[in-house]
Formats: sequence, structure tokens, C-alpha cells
Amino acid sequence: MRSGLFIIILIYLALPLVYAQDDNKISTTEVYTEVKTDIKENVNTDNKEDVKARNLVDKAYKQTLGKTNKSTVTMTITRPQWSRTVTMTSWSLGTDYFLIYINQPAREHGQTFLKRKKNMWNWIPSIGRSIKIPPSMMLSSWMGSDFNNNELVKQNSLVNDYTHKMLADKEIKKAPCYQIELIPLPTAPVVWGKVILYINKQYGCIIKALYYDEKGVLTKQLNGSDITNYGNRHLPATLEMIPVLKKGYKTVMHTEQSAFNVKGITMRIFTEQHMKRIHL
Repeated sequence: MRSGLFIIILIYLALPLVYAQDDNKISTTEVYTEVKTDIKENVNTDNKEDVKARNLVDKAYKQTLGKTNKSTVTMTITRPQWSRTVTMTSWSLGTDYFLIYINQPAREHGQTFLKRKKNMWNWIPSIGRSIKIPPSMMLSSWMGSDFNNNELVKQNSLVNDYTHKMLADKEIKKAPCYQIELIPLPTAPVVWGKVILYINKQYGCIIKALYYDEKGVLTKQLNGSDITNYGNRHLPATLEMIPVLKKGYKTVMHTEQSAFNVKGITMRIFTEQHMKRIHL
């Protein structure tokens, strides 16, 4: 199982800051409906290169998805004076439902994070409390890493909230890649002023992403490596997030196992009640 939840984070870093009301009556049919977007909203359909760029990003995003997924991930956080490792198990259903269970370290064992649509909760067994994460905390560091709460879950913001422009092709580690520039739409609820994506031509997956702030300063760099075959898709098993303005800082996510379209992952898993009862 090497991909799943955190391959996410490739497409990931421009998530909306707006929250919608949770709908507990959503049907399984709705969950499994393929993500569809209106190309006319953010693509000049008269420009074939813009359409191609958007379609490449959309395809790369959808490649990270399955009807369901279960993954085991190891996260290593490195700082100038220390480092630590966190292991976790994740489950997902469609594009809106995610559950993350912390296995190690021991002091954080059993902590669980639940996402339903645009709402997110954190169950902390040591204090017996479930905390709803407000929009104001979605950009906060997740467990001391270089990823934030928004970047933990798959979203199609890079498809919907940006314009897309083909740039000159590049080689990343000797692999031919499409280079695509993303500029946010005027009303898009995103934090980046520009994103540059590098999509592997052979496998159609993103293997590098550069994130610039509104002043055009490079802020984060995501590197994907160890491309692995997960049945009918190839995805990076290792993701390295580097905050380029902080020397000696980085976070590496390595997917140990990942399985797509797993049977038995149903809506009943993605509830506040269930996340309090998980024991691994």
C-alpha cells in the first residue's frame, strides 16, 4: 500500500479555507460519483494548450483516488536539532471522507483525525475529548510537521481554483515532465500566489511542486520519488516537503503499504462515534 492518503498531498497544497455544512445523509452513490468540474469556469476553451494543462492536472489528481483506500504511512520530521517519526494508518472513501489513526509514538497512540466533506475532528484519547478543528486552524502545522491540516486530505482545488498554462517541458531526475503553471482565480479561497507542477509524462503523476506566496517568493517545495506500481496506477511512494525559507527543516512521508478499492470501507467508518472506538 504505498500511496493513498498522502499522495494526496501532491495536489493538495491549495485547499479552500471555506467550510461547508456537514451532510450526514449523503448517499454512497454520491460518494462514489467521479469528481466533475466545469471546465468553462477556469479554462479558456479556445486555447487548446490551457485545456491540455487542466486535463493533465485533473488526471493526475484523479490518479491518486480510488473508490476506497487503506494506507500505512511513516512520517519523519526533521529539524536542525532533532527529528522524530510518526506512523499512521489511513482510510478514505471517495473524495470527501478520510480517517487517520496514529500508531506511534506511544504518547500519541490512538489519536484520530476524521474528515467529512469540509469538516475535520481530532479525537484525543488521553483526555477523552473530540475537538472540531475550526477553519482558523486549518493552516496550522499538523503534529509539528511541515504539512498543515489542509494538506492532509485529497482535494481538487488545484483543478478548480486555478487557471492552467503549459510551460516548456522539463526533465526531473532524467524523466521527461510536463511543466504547468497555476495562477489562482480572483475569488479562489487559496493561500498560494502561484504553483508550478511537474507531471511525469510516462506515468501521469506529479513528482515535483513549487509553491509561491502572493509576492512571488518560493515558500514550499514538494518532491516525489520512488514511483511505485499500485495495480493500475503509478504514484510516488515518498514525498518530501521542504519549507525553503527554513534551513534544516523538512518532512518526509513514506507510504509503506497502500491498497485501492478496498472492500469493507463504508460510510459507517467515517463517524465521530467510530473514530473513538478504533484500536490498532
